Amino acid sequence: MTEVLFYHLTRQPLEKALPALLEKCLERSWKVVVQASGPERVSALDDALWTYSDESFLPHAAGTDGASETIWLTTSDQNPNGAAVRVLVDGAEPPDLAGYQRALVMFDGHDQEALDAARAQWKTLKAAGHQVTYWKQSDDGRWKREA
Repeated sequence: MTEVLFYHLTRQPLEKALPALLEKCLERSWKVVVQASGPERVSALDDALWTYSDESFLPHAAGTDGASETIWLTTSDQNPNGAAVRVLVDGAEPPDLAGYQRALVMFDGHDQEALDAARAQWKTLKAAGHQVTYWKQSDDGRWKREA
């Protein structure tokens, strides 16, 4: 089964927290699909990944042109780049996670609707037999495993 990590964003917005996690995936030579709930969010994440750091670059593409890229941003449930990691943001519904080593569910801890959606996804994914863990940002922005 796939290891599913829930990331509860409390100190940084997604645009700040996501690049660091993507860098960790690249350090492990994992390709990634980031699935957002809508095309506007894909566009915003695309912009954020181009500008998040002057010292670093995350090879990525958005929409339908990312099949060969290491990081592919999409609203689709497909995996054209053969990613080992699926990142779900903004309440995007997880596809069948078979074939993924890891899935990351990132949600805004200041949004009650996002919290409720994450809880529902936790229950569903745990019931499906996936190994689920819960991570929360500490005061210094680092991730701390809570469950």
